[in-house]
Amino acid sequence: MLEFLLQLDRTAFLFLNSLHHPVVDPIMVFVSGKFTWLPLYILLLVILVKHYKWQSIRILLFIALLISLSDQISVKAFKDVFERLRPCHEPEIQSIIHLVTGKCGGSYGFISSHAANSFAMATFMSFALKPIYSKSGLILLIWATLVSYSRIYLGVHYPGDVLVGAVVGAGIGWIVWNFYQFFRKKICGDQC
Repeated sequence: MLEFLLQLDRTAFLFLNSLHHPVVDPIMVFVSGKFTWLPLYILLLVILVKHYKWQSIRILLFIALLISLSDQISVKAFKDVFERLRPCHEPEIQSIIHLVTGKCGGSYGFISSHAANSFAMATFMSFALKPIYSKSGLILLIWATLVSYSRIYLGVHYPGDVLVGAVVGAGIGWIVWNFYQFFRKKICGDQC
C-alpha cells in the first residue's frame, strides 16, 4: 500500500510540475520567497494591534510559539524521521523535473515546512481575525494554498509533502489557538 501511495505521489508530482510556463516561473519563485509576504505580515500585525490593542502582545507571543512549533515539528518529527528525498534529489526523475531556480534545498522533503508554517499561520490568524473580518479565513486559506502549491511547481516537494504539511500545520494552528484561548481565560476571564 505504501509503495502504491508513493508511486501515486510521484505521478501527481510529475504531472503538476510539468504544468509550467516561463511567465509563471518568476511568479512562483516570488510566491515561495522568504520575505515576499512581509507586507502581509505587517498588515496583519497592524490589524491585530488596532483591534486587540495591548492584547495583541499576547497574541504575537503565541504566533511566535506557533511558528516555532510548526517549523520544528516539520523538521524534527517528519523530515529527520522519514528521510524521504525531495523529488529534485531523486536520481530516477531529476532529469525530467522542472527545477525553476536550479536549487533543490535540503535532502529531505516530507513534510513541507512552507506548507506547515503557512497553514499554521492561516489557521491561527483565521480565528484571531474572525471577529474583525469574517472572510479572512478564506483569504488566508488561498494564501497558504498558493504558497504550498508553489513548492510543487518549483520542483522541491511532492504533493504528499505539501498535503501532509498543510494538515499538520492546520492542526498546530488549531491547537495553539485553543491554548491561547485557555490561557486568555485563565488570565483575565471574560474581561478581555
